[in-house]
Amino acid sequence: MNRALAIKKIGEDQNWDVVVIGGGATGLGAAIDAATRGYKTLLLEQHDFTKGTSSRSTKLVHGGVRYLAQGNISLVMEALRERGLMYRNAPHLVTDVSFLIPSFSWWSVPFYTIGLTLYDVLAGRLGFGRSLPQSRNTTIKKIPTVEKHGLRGSVLYHDGQFDDARMGINMVQTLHEQGGLALNYCKVEDLLKSGGKISGVVARDQETGKEYTINTRCVINATGIFVDEVLKKDNPNAREIIKISQGVHIVLDKSFLPSKYGMMIPKTKDGRVIFAVPWHDKVILGTTDIPKDLALEEPLVTDEEIDFILETACRYLAKKPTRADVQSVYAGLRPLAAGKTDSAKTSEISRGHKIYTSESGLVTIIGGKWTTYRQMAEDVVNKAVLAAKLPAVKSSTRKLHIHGYKENPDTRDPMYFYGSDKEKIMELAAQEKELGTIVSEKFNIIAAQVIWACRYEYARNVEDILARRIRVLIMDAEESIRIAPAIASIMAREFSYDKSWEKDQVEQYSQIAKQYMISS
Repeated sequence: MNRALAIKKIGEDQNWDVVVIGGGATGLGAAIDAATRGYKTLLLEQHDFTKGTSSRSTKLVHGGVRYLAQGNISLVMEALRERGLMYRNAPHLVTDVSFLIPSFSWWSVPFYTIGLTLYDVLAGRLGFGRSLPQSRNTTIKKIPTVEKHGLRGSVLYHDGQFDDARMGINMVQTLHEQGGLALNYCKVEDLLKSGGKISGVVARDQETGKEYTINTRCVINATGIFVDEVLKKDNPNAREIIKISQGVHIVLDKSFLPSKYGMMIPKTKDGRVIFAVPWHDKVILGTTDIPKDLALEEPLVTDEEIDFILETACRYLAKKPTRADVQSVYAGLRPLAAGKTDSAKTSEISRGHKIYTSESGLVTIIGGKWTTYRQMAEDVVNKAVLAAKLPAVKSSTRKLHIHGYKENPDTRDPMYFYGSDKEKIMELAAQEKELGTIVSEKFNIIAAQVIWACRYEYARNVEDILARRIRVLIMDAEESIRIAPAIASIMAREFSYDKSWEKDQVEQYSQIAKQYMISS
């Protein structure tokens, strides 16, 4: 996981079987699948791994209760199976969470109990537990802050949650362990062809500006909201195949949901569902589903989206959150598979994935969701094998443990999400006394975590650390700004950068973090 060595390798070894463009959930999954089959695999990401949509999810590993209501049984079955496999393969990141659906009408409890019993049946042996009706008193006991006026009871069901960005970086480490190579901040500028067929890519190191010509038998376009841009590099006349939808989440103090149980609000004004999810001692509320025209690196949250989430939550919570209570707000852009017409609402577009192979042999994957990343990866590599006439090898990722694998982690430990790496981080802190220094008492962060991210997790700047390695930006934007100078100082010493770099980093990060804060 040394970036300098990785850059050196693509300069010296320019021939690969598979090049994956895109370092989000889909691209990382595809690269791992290809590498485990024995194909020489390289993944290139223009920014940091999971910088986009893949680090801005609701943090759920779920079959999709909403998709069940829409009658999309096949997607629900696939997602429930993959939910179980994620839980088995990354138990340090994926946990079982019980959700309650509050009921304020006489028919809701039996209605949702029947539907969620089907949800349990579809999960089969990979299920997390039975869905059961709950009395009014039991509901209040489990979620003390639930709105009590008119409450009749609830239905309890089980789903999974995880840390998306941490999963992403552990997948990068898994890829390396399987013989593959990944590079962040390395942008594919162009596609190369020979006889009309894809033969390679031109990639630019975003840090040095140096370009590299990389030969490959196959290119997989897994760039999410940017897939159309890559398709245009292949064919300027290619039609656009994605429809972008924005999902916004707000983060509150745990006092608004002082419980180990999550809450699912079954129907909003626009016919969606909203989740209140306990996560890292905070509560995440979301999400929205708003069509967008532009693919932005940093999507902008609107007041309407924030107010929509708060208004919906206030109808179900006795402790009413306000704008002043929001500790962070973040937005992600979903790359949905566009239909033949523009009439469908984004909330009605299937979360299933689609794969296209162009005449040149470029393989593109769109749609899908975090929960089904492994199946998506298997499917797209199968297509790539056919397109590039690679030796046929079956996928073996169903039982592949993700880096950091550790059974039964103590989720009360603020460092539990490191899994088996935690011991190594603590050894690092013991070896170098100053690395035991506390950077944030609020989140129990020590300097060794920053150094670990630099040495073993490809972190290159302050944003990488605070947004995706230790997640403070997502949990408390104000606290992240406060500790940014300390993070920059630690990184500058590690990378031998000067004070000017530190200053620039703090300024750049602060501008980004302010977008995660709202005025009351």
